[in-house]
Amino acid sequence: MMAVNGIRSRLLLLLCFISTAAGNMFAFTEEPSERVGKGDGYCSRILRAQSNKKEGNNDFRLRVEGDPETYHPGSTYRVTVMASSPSYFRGFTLIALREGTEGDNDSDYIGNFQIIDEEETQFMTNCPPAVTESTPRRRTSIQVFWTAPPSGSGCLSIKASIVQKRIINFQDEGSLTKRMCEKESLYGDVTEKPLLNCCACGTAKYRVTFFGNWSEKSHPKDYPRRANHWSALIGASHSKDYVLWEYGGFSSDGVKQVAELGSPVKMEEEIRQKGDEVLTVIKMKAQWPAWQPFNVRAAPSAEFSVDRSRHLMSFLTMLGPSPDWNVGLSAEDLCTKECGWVQRVVQDMIPWDAGTDSGVSYESPNKPIDSKDKIRPLTSLDHPQSPFYDPEGGAITPVARVIVDRIARKGEQCNVVPDNVDDIVADIAQEEKEEDDTPETCIYSNWSPWSACSSATCEKGKRMRQRMLKAQLDLSVPCPHTQDFEPCMGPGCSDEESATCLLSEWVTWSPCSLSCGMGTRSRERFVKQVPEDGSGCSLPTEEAENCVVNEECSPSSCLVTEWGEWDICSATCGLGMRRRERMVKTPPADGSICGAEVLEVEKCMMPECHTIPCMLTPWSDWSDCSVTCGKGARTRQRTLKSPVELGECTEDLEQVEKCMLPECPIDCVMSEWTEWSECNKSCGKGHTIRTRMLNMEPQFGGDACAETIQRKKCKIRKCTRGQVNSDEKKRRKEQREKRRSKQGKAEVSTEHPGCKMRPWSTWTDCTKMCGGGIQERLMTVKQRFKTAQLSSCKDRKEIRACNVHPC
Repeated sequence: MMAVNGIRSRLLLLLCFISTAAGNMFAFTEEPSERVGKGDGYCSRILRAQSNKKEGNNDFRLRVEGDPETYHPGSTYRVTVMASSPSYFRGFTLIALREGTEGDNDSDYIGNFQIIDEEETQFMTNCPPAVTESTPRRRTSIQVFWTAPPSGSGCLSIKASIVQKRIINFQDEGSLTKRMCEKESLYGDVTEKPLLNCCACGTAKYRVTFFGNWSEKSHPKDYPRRANHWSALIGASHSKDYVLWEYGGFSSDGVKQVAELGSPVKMEEEIRQKGDEVLTVIKMKAQWPAWQPFNVRAAPSAEFSVDRSRHLMSFLTMLGPSPDWNVGLSAEDLCTKECGWVQRVVQDMIPWDAGTDSGVSYESPNKPIDSKDKIRPLTSLDHPQSPFYDPEGGAITPVARVIVDRIARKGEQCNVVPDNVDDIVADIAQEEKEEDDTPETCIYSNWSPWSACSSATCEKGKRMRQRMLKAQLDLSVPCPHTQDFEPCMGPGCSDEESATCLLSEWVTWSPCSLSCGMGTRSRERFVKQVPEDGSGCSLPTEEAENCVVNEECSPSSCLVTEWGEWDICSATCGLGMRRRERMVKTPPADGSICGAEVLEVEKCMMPECHTIPCMLTPWSDWSDCSVTCGKGARTRQRTLKSPVELGECTEDLEQVEKCMLPECPIDCVMSEWTEWSECNKSCGKGHTIRTRMLNMEPQFGGDACAETIQRKKCKIRKCTRGQVNSDEKKRRKEQREKRRSKQGKAEVSTEHPGCKMRPWSTWTDCTKMCGGGIQERLMTVKQRFKTAQLSSCKDRKEIRACNVHPC
C-alpha cells in the first residue's frame, strides 16, 4: 500500500513540475499546499523525476564559468544552462546539493544562487533553493550567479533539468550535472573569513608585496600601450567592524575615487577617520608603466602590523586606464584557529568592477551611472567589447599576484609552537674589524676631513674621507685604503645630540624574507622616553639588512645561469659602481617568484679625480607648457659655473615634466554634400537643393557648424507663352485636386500620363532641432499602364527646409 501511495505522489509531483515549467500545456489538479511543501521532500522529488531520461544526450549542457574542477570558498561563479542548435527548451530547474545527499533536508542544499535577469529566471515557489524560469517560452540559454559555500563544505554537485516539448530531461552523470570539490588551501590552515574572535596574542608584522602581471603579453586584447599603470595602492589592517570594500557591497566615495581616478586621497581620509578600528594604513606608490622586468624595477611592497582586535587586511589599486576596474584583497584574515599568525598568503587576482561607471573597455569614455551597482568580479562573458571577453566563458587570466609574508612577531605569544625553522634561527652578528692592515711600504698623506653626510635626515647615510699615496716603497705590494667610509645621520640625529631620547635595545632580527638565497630581514626598537622639551625622537627605530638562507639552493626549485662579466665602472675617476647579472633558467615549479639574486652591484675605484664639486646656477622658472591645450611638457634649466678645465660635471642641466592644459577644441564635423536635387520646375525658372548631415557637434569651444542645406537657381527651358508645358499643367492640376481632397483620406489616385500615383506621404521628422534641417516626402507609383513612358511615370520626392531658427 505504501509503495502505491509513493508512486501516486511521485506522478502527481512530476505533473506539477512539468506544468510549472511548460506553462499551460495541459491542465491538472493541484494538490493541497501541505502535501507539496519543502518539508515533504518536494525539491528532492523534482530531482528524482526522470521521465524519458536520455543518457548521453549532449543537446543540453550545464556549464560553470571556467569549467573548474574545484571551487574557492565564498567565490562567485557564473552558471549557464545552454542548448546546442537547433535544440531549445521551455523550462528548467537548477539546484546545488552536497555530495551524497538527496535534498530531503535544508542542510543538503549548498551555496547560494543569485538571479541575473528577473524576466528570465526566478526562485521556485515550492522549492526556494532551486531556480526556475519566470515564463515558459522557447530559449537556448539562461544564466545565474552561484556563490560557493564557506570553507569545509567538501564536494558538491550543481544539477539541472530541462523541459522541452513536455519532456523532462535530467542526467545524474551527464552534461547537465557539474561536480566540484573545495580547493585545498595553499597556505596552511587559515581561519575562515571573517574570524569573528581572534585568539592570538601579541602582535605580528607583515610585508605585503604586489606583483603586477598586466602586460600586453599576458593580456593582448585592446591593451593600452601608452597610459597603462597601477594607481597608488591604499589599504589598512583593521577590525571586523570596518569594511573597506567587499563583493556584493557598494563603493564608498573613497573606493569610487580610487576606481575611477586612481587617487587614494579620499580613501586614506576615510580609513584614518575610523580611529581605533584601524591599526596600520598601507600605502604603495603608483607604477608607470604597469609592468617591467624585476631586474629593471623591484616589486613594490609595504609593511603593516596586526593584533587580536585588528587582524584583517584589505587593500585596492586601480587598473589604469579603465572605467572603474581594480584588484585587491578584502578582509584577508591573518589570525589562525591555533591562536597564531599566518606565515604566508599568496593570492592571484582578477579585476573587479566598482559599480560606479558603465564603461566596457580599458579606454571607454566616462559613463557615470545614476545609481551605484554592487561591487562584483569581472567575468569573461560581461560584454563582447570587454578586453576579457571569451565566447566560451573561460576564466580570466590573473592580472596580479600579492604575497603577504610575516616578518616579525612582538610581545608574548600564546602560540609557542614555531611555524618553521626561520622562527628559531639565532641572529649571529659579525664583528667589525678595527685594526688597520695598511702595509708599511705605503706612505700616505693625512686623512682629509670627513665629507657631509649623504643623508640630510635621521635615516642612515654615509660620509667619506680621502688620503693620497705619497710613496710606494715596494711595488710588488699593493697600497689600498685611499678612501674611508662610515655610517652617519643628518644634523641633530647623533647619539650625543639625542641623549635625552631613551630607546630600548634592538629586538631580535625578523626571519629572512626568503627561504632560499638572499633576502632581507628587519628589526625594531621602541621609544622608552621622549626628550624633556617635548620634541620627537629623531633616532631610527627600524633597521633592515640583507640575509642569506641556504645559499646553495636546490636546483629543482630555481635554476639560474652563471654570473656574467662585470660592467665597466660607472665613474671615470674616483669611486663608482659596477654591476653584473645572471638570468633565471627555470622558475620554481609552484609558480612562486625565484628567490635567487639576478643582479649584483659593488663599488669600484678608479684613479683619483682632481675636480671640485659642480658649481651650478639656481634652476630657472618652468617654461610655458609646450602645447596650448591638452597634455604637453615644460622644462627648466640651469647652467654650469665651474670652469671646464676643472673636469666634467655630470649633474642634470635640464629637467622636463608633464603639464596639462584645458581640453583642445574639437571643431564641428560635417558629412559630404549630397548630389544636387532635380529642378523643381519642368520649364522656366526653378531651384535645386543639396544637403549634408552633422557628424559631430563642436566641443570645448571648437568651430561652430556651417549650413546644412544649400539652394541654387535652375532653368531647364523657356516655357511656351500662353501655354504651360503639359507635364507642368498636369502637375498643377494634380496639386489642385489634392488640395480639394479631404484630409485623412487613406489613398488618392493621382493621374500622371500612363500611370496612377499614390498620394504624397507625410513629411519626415526634421533632421535637426535647430540651425536648419530638412524634411522629405514621397509619391510612389500605384499602377503603370502599358502606354506609360519611364520619364513620366516614376516615383517622386520633395525636400524642404525646416527648423531654420538658430540654436
